[in-house]
Amino acid sequence: MTTDILVRLSAAIRGQVLVNEPLTGHTSLKVGGPADYFAIPADGADLEELLRVVRDQSLPYLVLGGGFNVLMGDGGFRGAVISLQRLTGLEIDSHGRIRVEAGVLNQQLVTFATERSLTGLEFLSCIPGTVGGALSVNAGAHGQSVMEQVAILETLKDGGISESEGRSRHFGYRYLELDPGEIVVAATFALGEGKAEAIREKLEACSRHRQESQRIGFPNAGSFFKNPEGGQAWRLIDEAGFRGRQVGGAQVSEVHTNFLVNRGGATATDFITLAGMIKQAVFEQSGILLQEEVRILGEFEQR
Repeated sequence: MTTDILVRLSAAIRGQVLVNEPLTGHTSLKVGGPADYFAIPADGADLEELLRVVRDQSLPYLVLGGGFNVLMGDGGFRGAVISLQRLTGLEIDSHGRIRVEAGVLNQQLVTFATERSLTGLEFLSCIPGTVGGALSVNAGAHGQSVMEQVAILETLKDGGISESEGRSRHFGYRYLELDPGEIVVAATFALGEGKAEAIREKLEACSRHRQESQRIGFPNAGSFFKNPEGGQAWRLIDEAGFRGRQVGGAQVSEVHTNFLVNRGGATATDFITLAGMIKQAVFEQSGILLQEEVRILGEFEQR
């Protein structure tokens, strides 16, 4: 970290730049060391200017949404962590479609659509975090995924905002292909008109699902592992005898075994160790090698 870079970053944007910002407060797992710089651009134009300076300075960077689906290393991040929390635009366009910016919470988008009797995104109410984060990994639930509803995807790459048709993008189960350095900044959803009662029933089904299987009670990142083809990660973990297993402050949830939780004082290394034990045990028992759904970022050695 240098004063010169801080001055350049701070002068470039109308938003905020924090120094040595602990990432524990910006991730749902409540772990992670400090970021050299934590930048919060005021809007899309601010983000463009910030990235111009970051690239001019050859500064490593990563984009953080709501901090869900992320495991940040105990050593933090040597570079700039960019938060899109102020990109909160949410509106109906001239074609009756919903345009939403990356920092809007999934639940805010679902509520906005529900109030207008637009259907197709009810499943997002089961997924915490921001729309940008959901789009970046093509989040889904109940057999649906968010990219299936996207008419236009807006991303920042090569120094400017570009638009592409959602159906032209390559995406799949928990996956959206993005070019190196490409950042999702907004999306336009073309949703169908629905009946209030039918929409309410879908939302109630999601709520029941959360209450029955995802009322975890401790900080977590959502599903830690992807479901293997034709199988369920939680079942494999349970059958391997890991329900309630603990390493340091990290524990396999006793409610849902594909949720690893912070019982207090956990480190990122605790989660990595526990995840490694799970993967080895599941592979030895079933021959299936689980893949992490969470993104593992940053450094795992303290400075």
